[in-house]
Amino acid sequence: MTIDRVHAARSVAAELGVDLLVLTPGADLRYLCGYDAHAMERLTALAVPRSGEPFLVVPRLEAPMVDAGPAGALGLELLAWDETDDAFAVLAGAATARLGTAPARVAVGSRTWAEHALGVHRALPGSALELAAPVVDRLRMVKTPAEIEELALAGAAIDRVHARMGEWLTVGRTEADIGADIAAAIRAEGHVGVDFTIVGSGPNGASPHHELSDRTVQAGELVVVDIGGETATGYRSDCTRTYVVGGSASAEVAEWYGVLHAAQQAATAAVRPGVTAEQIDAAAREVISSAGWGEYFIHRTGHGIGLDTHEAPYIVAGNDLPLEPGMAFSVEPGIYLPGRHGARIEDIVVCTDDGVRVLNNGPRGLVELPG
Repeated sequence: MTIDRVHAARSVAAELGVDLLVLTPGADLRYLCGYDAHAMERLTALAVPRSGEPFLVVPRLEAPMVDAGPAGALGLELLAWDETDDAFAVLAGAATARLGTAPARVAVGSRTWAEHALGVHRALPGSALELAAPVVDRLRMVKTPAEIEELALAGAAIDRVHARMGEWLTVGRTEADIGADIAAAIRAEGHVGVDFTIVGSGPNGASPHHELSDRTVQAGELVVVDIGGETATGYRSDCTRTYVVGGSASAEVAEWYGVLHAAQQAATAAVRPGVTAEQIDAAAREVISSAGWGEYFIHRTGHGIGLDTHEAPYIVAGNDLPLEPGMAFSVEPGIYLPGRHGARIEDIVVCTDDGVRVLNNGPRGLVELPG
C-alpha cells in the first residue's frame, strides 16, 4: 500500500472538477489508504481536496490504531477529534484551509451513511453534494496484477467449497442446515468471513436471492447454490452452481439448462478489451431469448467484484462502458421458472490484454449428486 492511490484519486477529482472527496468506512476507504474502519456514528473519513495534502479525520480514541496500521504508514496527516468536538467542522475547516476557499463540489462515497453525508453538507453549507463514484470507480474497476491474484485465490477457495457439496447437499436436509455447513466450509477453505449462502431448492430456486429456509430438499429436484465470502485481504469470492440431488434431470430441464450453459459460455467468450459491458450482457441474453426462455432471465448478466462483492462495472443493458484489461466481474445468466425451479451458472472473470481469464474452474454442467 502506497500513497499513490490517494494521489490518483486527487488527480481524477481535479480532472472532473470535484473540490473535495470525503470517504467514510467501507471499501473506498480501504482501497485508497488501507484502513478497514468500522462504520459507526462517530465520523471517520479520508478527505482528499483537489489541491493540498489529503488527511484523515478520526475519533481520538481510534487514532493510535490508525497510526499503527497501513494508513499510518502513508504519511497522511491525522486529525483526531475529541468527543465534545464537531468532527464535521474539523473536516470542513481543514479542507477549506488547504483549498484556500470553501469547496463548491463535495463528493461522498456511494455507501456513506446519510448522517455523515448530511453532516458534511451542514458543515459546508454552500457546497453541492454529489457521489464520489465517478472518481473512485475509475480507479477500483481496473485491478492490478496483485489484486487479480487475490481474486484468483478467493475463487479457488470457493471452488473447493463447491467441490465438497455432496457432503452436505442431500435429500431430506433443510436449506438452513445445508447453508450452515457451507458457511463453515467457506471459512475452513480460506475465507475470514461469509458474505452469503443461497441454497434455493425446488421452487425456491426460481428466486435468485432466496433466503435460507426450513424447506427440505426432495429427491430429483434442482438446487441453486450461490456462495461467497471475504478473504483476509478483503477481496471477495462469488460463484454459483446448480445441482440435481438424488436423481437425474428430466429431458425438459436438460434442454433449457443446456441453453443456459451455452449462454454463459457465449458471454464469457465475448470478453475482451473494447467490448462494452452491455455487449457481454447481450451475448448471454441473445442465446437464452433465441431459445424461447428470454422472459425467465430476469437480472443483469454480471457485476464487478473486488473489495465489494458488487461494484462497478455492471454487466447490464445500457452500460456502454468499454472493457479494459484488469476489469473483474461475474458472468452469471440464469433461467427461473416461477413455482417450479431455476438455475444459474456464475464465474468470476477478468478481462485480459487479449481476451479473458476465468477465475472459477469447477464443472458448469448440471451436477448430479447421489443424495
